[in-house]
Amino acid sequence: MDYPPISKTTSATLRQLGSATIYEAQGAKGALDSGIKPLDMNMRVAGPAFTVDIRPGDNLMLHYALLHIKAGDVLVVDAKGFVEAGPWGDVLTEQALKQGVAGLIINGAVRDAEAIVNAVFPVFCRGLSIKGTGKNQPGLLNVPVCFGDVLINPGDIVVGDRDGVVVVARNEIDDVLLKSQQREDKEAYFREQIREGATTSDLLDLRETLERLNLR
Repeated sequence: MDYPPISKTTSATLRQLGSATIYEAQGAKGALDSGIKPLDMNMRVAGPAFTVDIRPGDNLMLHYALLHIKAGDVLVVDAKGFVEAGPWGDVLTEQALKQGVAGLIINGAVRDAEAIVNAVFPVFCRGLSIKGTGKNQPGLLNVPVCFGDVLINPGDIVVGDRDGVVVVARNEIDDVLLKSQQREDKEAYFREQIREGATTSDLLDLRETLERLNLR
């Protein structure tokens, strides 16, 4: 499946805006569950999803995916939440970096965490496992995958950072960028007003609600 790349400027803007801002700006949708975490708190990633559906405990399709993925894409792998084997490690990381892959988001585990962090390759996963995998089972490339209740289509934009991972539908990216920037501007205004003496209760018009609940 072919989808146009996003510009480096757009990727940088998404990383800077962050997952929480984007999630709220697009109507509180698209957040992967909180079990998907970065290997290192400083890891950030943004780019089109190159999706892979693999069998738990087998990584043949990850080797195959790296023959087809484009530079700037994010490898989004559904390993069915299986965390008793690490289908991704330092060797695959080396290959991914060589090809310009932007990062990995996997519904499963990885291993060789220290080497991955030292390589500065963004990885978001459900856990770590020292156990290896087979290389025998077929799977699927660039098909819709589900992480919990979130559907990720090939080419959708994924954004990950310390807070978590959010998915933006490809055809909504321009609108989400605009709304995310508007939200950032509003919060910057709020911070400025707080420094001048305003309260969050006033800025968010919470006084009436607090009084109705007899919270004085």
